[in-house]
Amino acid sequence: MILADSMAQGLIEVERKFIPGPGIEERLQELGGILEHRITFRDTYYDTPELSLMRSNHWLRQREGSGWELKYPGASGISGPHTEYKELTSESAVVAQLCEVLGAKGLGDGTMAAVLGPLGLQEVASFVTKRSSWKLVFPGVNEEEPVLKVDLDTADFGYAVGEVEALVQEEAEVPTALKKINSLSSMLGVPAQERAPGKLIVYLQHFRPQDYRRLLEVNSSTED
Repeated sequence: MILADSMAQGLIEVERKFIPGPGIEERLQELGGILEHRITFRDTYYDTPELSLMRSNHWLRQREGSGWELKYPGASGISGPHTEYKELTSESAVVAQLCEVLGAKGLGDGTMAAVLGPLGLQEVASFVTKRSSWKLVFPGVNEEEPVLKVDLDTADFGYAVGEVEALVQEEAEVPTALKKINSLSSMLGVPAQERAPGKLIVYLQHFRPQDYRRLLEVNSSTED
């Protein structure tokens, strides 16, 4: 797999979130899923006081031990109960994209630590997640086709959510990835049109309701 920070444009993440039911891990095993790891980590999200990033569907986080990541919309135009985001993890690429979306000039060569203040970015959410990560490779799948990953998350504020994900390099690969995601979701018993909110959205709903309402005014995104 080519890591996102080895590509200037990043990879394209196609994902579908769902509410995991009882026995979900046993079902993954029945389908040939391989447990890759169980980990615990803290995510801290940043935005301006006006939520300029989230309101434009950009999601900036710092993961403990992993560094920075910025997600922003892909462009396949395929509608449905899924999301499609480009992922940037190279710090220089993250800074450049932030400067572009926030209309800041002259900061493009800085580090994240150097641009947080000038860009007006501050912490808006921080929580710990316990995750089990699964990988599924279906028989007869071409090596070049995306491998499906399933993450089962439980946040420290009590919300549990699952995610079926594929990473692809080009927009042309999105429809195939989405077909596989929807097929696996069906086999896991996920209702066809279920739209489960991400952890960050539920966090804001519970702990920063005013910010949550401000986001609802502009979109119904379910990212993180």
